[in-house]
Amino acid sequence: MSTTLAFDVYGTLIDTHGVVSVLREMIGDEAEGFSQSWRDKQLEYSFRRGLMRDYKSFAVCTANALDYTCALYQADISQEQKQALLAAYRTLPAFEEVEGALTELSGNHCRLFAFSNGTAEAVERLLVNAGIRKYFEGIVSVDEIQSFKPDPAVYRHFLQRTGASDSDAWLVSSNPFDVIGAINSGMRAAWVKRSTIAIFDPWGIEPTLIVESLTELYAGIGA
Repeated sequence: MSTTLAFDVYGTLIDTHGVVSVLREMIGDEAEGFSQSWRDKQLEYSFRRGLMRDYKSFAVCTANALDYTCALYQADISQEQKQALLAAYRTLPAFEEVEGALTELSGNHCRLFAFSNGTAEAVERLLVNAGIRKYFEGIVSVDEIQSFKPDPAVYRHFLQRTGASDSDAWLVSSNPFDVIGAINSGMRAAWVKRSTIAIFDPWGIEPTLIVESLTELYAGIGA
């Protein structure tokens, strides 16, 4: 039986800090901190909307988080510049090793899916722009059930949409909350530890596999 891989997109395949170069032109040396705060608030807003059952798309969460971060940093960023930042977020680059890893996995009887908080349209555009759309059998978006990771319903939806069972499906994510959510829902999960200082949440739920790069994934999952 083939192994089904659910790839998180933002932060796992796609480098969300690719927007830093645009930010640096606007706010200088605070660009990296601003980018991280924006990303953290974006995720927080998705969690809160999921708990409130007040769904808005991930793009809305992203725009709201940008407004918050501008206020936090007291950044003098115009509406035109905000639109440029949001446009940059829609065309972020893939991490350097991604294409080679996907080539290896897709050539070894693995079914690859993009599995994201973003809408299918937004993810399609991202993957095409990054030159990696061809590796994926399909895109599964939380927008289809109007909730967000790590809601257990989201992971069940992935399995239903792909026809996979939890025993042969892996989530692949750099986000600990996503890994914990998948394992809590019965899937296996690989944590992509992209930074040496990254910390996995001490909840007593451990990743099935830890890799520092997607190039280690094929050997690790034993597909």
